[in-house]
Amino acid sequence: MLKFPSDAPKRKVVKALEILGFQIIREKEHISMIRNNPDGSKTPLTMPNHPKIKASTLRTICTQSGITRNEFLGAYKKS
Repeated sequence: MLKFPSDAPKRKVVKALEILGFQIIREKEHISMIRNNPDGSKTPLTMPNHPKIKASTLRTICTQSGITRNEFLGAYKKS
């Protein structure tokens, strides 16, 4: 099983999430993002605004927003 990157650059993580359909709606101490789903629902996502994002934080972000590990890692490689 592939592992989440440790100390991933924030810019690359945000780019990967944008590839997955999320848009930044606010950026202060935390970054708030949202994804409009095909069924009309919205998926919110909040992550810390740190220069590097830890693997455990990435795992939590993906779990809370319903993204699989493989989906995120595929988008992360493209970003």
